Amino acid sequence: MSSPASLPVVIMTAAVLALALLAALAVFQGLLIAKLPLGRFAWGGQNEVLPTGLRIGSAVSIALYAVFAVLILQAAGRHTLLPDGVAGVAIWVLAGYFVLGIGLNAASRSRPERLVMTPVVTLLAASCLILALG
Repeated sequence: MSSPASLPVVIMTAAVLALALLAALAVFQGLLIAKLPLGRFAWGGQNEVLPTGLRIGSAVSIALYAVFAVLILQAAGRHTLLPDGVAGVAIWVLAGYFVLGIGLNAASRSRPERLVMTPVVTLLAASCLILALG
């Protein structure tokens, strides 16, 4: 495991940005689960308060964000949970997942979702690409 000082600044910045965005998204999904009227920013924006099925989807999203955080931490050299080969492929898959998310959010019928989530997922995609290349 590398010490923080030995990691390139760009790698650490990308990891911190990605982790901060995932934490913010987890809080947001938690608010959706709690039935706050923020549905216009997620899941296509068709429901102000999410129905049960989409609230379950939000709970699954939070669990996925935790897995993504583990992958990002490993890509940044902060821990080793997975074999390097698996982690190396996984961060590329994660970058691709977020690139796909750019298109999906940009195509949303919900203007608030397009305006807020497209830039968020773009930053996540860029961060994961930097980590994958690092």
